[in-house]
Amino acid sequence: MPTELNHCIETVRTVFVSNFGHPTLFVQSPGRINLIGEHTDYNQGFVLPAAIDKAIYLAIGKREDKEVHLIAADLADSFSVALNNLSFSEKTWSNYLIGVVDQLQKNGYQLGGFNAVLAGDVPLGAGLSSSAAVECATVFALNELFELGLSKIEMVRLAQKAENEFVGVKCGIMDQFASMFGKTDAVIQLDCQSLGYNYMPFNQEGIKIVLLDTRVKHSLASTEYNLRREECEAGVKIIQEKYPAVASLRNATMQMIQECLINTDQKIIDRCSFVVAEIKRLQDACKDLEAGDLKAFGKKMYETHDGLSKLYEVSCAELDFLADFAKTEASVLGARMMGGGFGGCTINLVEENAVEAFVLAAGNAFQKVFGTEMKPYIVSIGNGTSLLDENVIF
Repeated sequence: MPTELNHCIETVRTVFVSNFGHPTLFVQSPGRINLIGEHTDYNQGFVLPAAIDKAIYLAIGKREDKEVHLIAADLADSFSVALNNLSFSEKTWSNYLIGVVDQLQKNGYQLGGFNAVLAGDVPLGAGLSSSAAVECATVFALNELFELGLSKIEMVRLAQKAENEFVGVKCGIMDQFASMFGKTDAVIQLDCQSLGYNYMPFNQEGIKIVLLDTRVKHSLASTEYNLRREECEAGVKIIQEKYPAVASLRNATMQMIQECLINTDQKIIDRCSFVVAEIKRLQDACKDLEAGDLKAFGKKMYETHDGLSKLYEVSCAELDFLADFAKTEASVLGARMMGGGFGGCTINLVEENAVEAFVLAAGNAFQKVFGTEMKPYIVSIGNGTSLLDENVIF
């Protein structure tokens, strides 16, 4: 067990015991990466996420009253609220947990009071979905503690709705799904239309997944994200005039785009072209994984980045620099920006014996051009939300 993971578990255990006594359950819920398939989720396409070996850890136990007492050990902060008086808090971190409680109660599930302590090693602000990990840890723990009988997919939907309705972030379902359903040595081919999924093999032997965090987040992110959604929807409406069965870009083809959007704003053509190509690229990339051909898979990651930068226009100078730098390194099989865009991380598939040299070279080059340090994270694909063995913890 890695030292950092030990530290997180020890912190949660110590804080819980000192405040509440012995916890009933201990849950881990991982962050996530997305290998390929960006901005395809809200277009009803496919995504290819995986859980990672960095997680949120949560200890929980029942109370005799109807109150919820929470402690964020990382932040040395606490929050408490009555079950019959849930409300949005200025303490942002608590809303991800209370939002789950709110959803469970609204859906008729009977909860008692409880104590919970959480901490984690999912980097904040790096696009690894620490918020979804908190939500999944919470719903999983409450399901176990109060024997609610929820299935994994029901827990995922409740976690997503907590973020949509209580926290107020209109995220898709990918983050929570990956956190809950992750599996070691596999990525999840998730159909965002039907929520059908398949595990695709991802052989990590000799390869490391390296995230290079630009540590920038441009103010364009939220407004431009909403605009991209609107541009895609505008393209679909035009296509529907001739092909009424096309409910989303998932059902569109390049031929339809060329035929129906010829007299439309070029930006709408570019956005729709990227999404349709990306949906096809992901399906082809899954065939590469089945064949064990990570080089072919990595080439498609570069193609995705080019499309995100030039057609979808959600990249930035820092992300483009790191993706272009990766292309010059023979040890890197593929790289691209990951996430909504305008900052955050690139994800790189790097030969294991070259990771240290690559990170050093990329960091030096980035520092020279931008005058700031990027931050590397090396992650592995791991299992989804689960109970931790008490024998490991105590």
